[in-house]
Amino acid sequence: MKTKTIAVLLALTLTASPLALFASSATDRKIEAAAEASYNYRTVLENNVKVKVKDGIVTLTGVVQDKDDRALAVDTVENLPGVTAVRNEITIKSDYPERSDKWMALKIRSRLLVKSNVSVATTTVAVDDGVVTLTGTAENIAQKELTAIYAKDIEGVKSVRNELLVRPSDVGATIGEKIDDASITTQVKYALLSHKATSALHTKVTTIDGVITITGEAASDAEKSLVTKLAQDVRGTKSVTNAMTVKS
Repeated sequence: MKTKTIAVLLALTLTASPLALFASSATDRKIEAAAEASYNYRTVLENNVKVKVKDGIVTLTGVVQDKDDRALAVDTVENLPGVTAVRNEITIKSDYPERSDKWMALKIRSRLLVKSNVSVATTTVAVDDGVVTLTGTAENIAQKELTAIYAKDIEGVKSVRNELLVRPSDVGATIGEKIDDASITTQVKYALLSHKATSALHTKVTTIDGVITITGEAASDAEKSLVTKLAQDVRGTKSVTNAMTVKS
């Protein structure tokens, strides 16, 4: 009887195995496709990171400019359904020395790519001895001022000359591409981590169809409001639900 039971179980395992392998393979391909199609991989990382998935384990290869790009690549795939682990084999090889003028110009353009209400497409960034000059066009005064704020926030920038021209109000805004949820979640996490006032906070960020939900604990109402503001500033965000509790 025992031998017969083992034989039956073995037969069932062999029968189910091809289906399980097919399902696993299909999930792996979906993860690869989602990562490569994400805004972070296509636009921010400029397709410099390659994704290979086997049994839910993601292997990342390629060359990026700095540790922030490397972390961005990892965090983006970690937010995808079906991912069980990430092997980070990405190499860091910067074209420019850290804090050099060209490095700062690159970081500013990368920042504008992920922030809402600004346009990297209509903004030209030049840096000379730490002094940033912004030229091009903005849709309104608020966008012009916000672009300068983001530029000034980059490490090493001494000052910003804002020479952006405000376009006539009858010129319509350029319709941006849809940003995927994984990219939004990653950018929100990065915004919170890189801001001095929120870098130590332990939060959980989820995004569904552009709607962000944040949980965790804030030290004050002001800190909670800042978290909401930073999330709202991320490109692709439709709305933010901040469910953080405030310490009593």
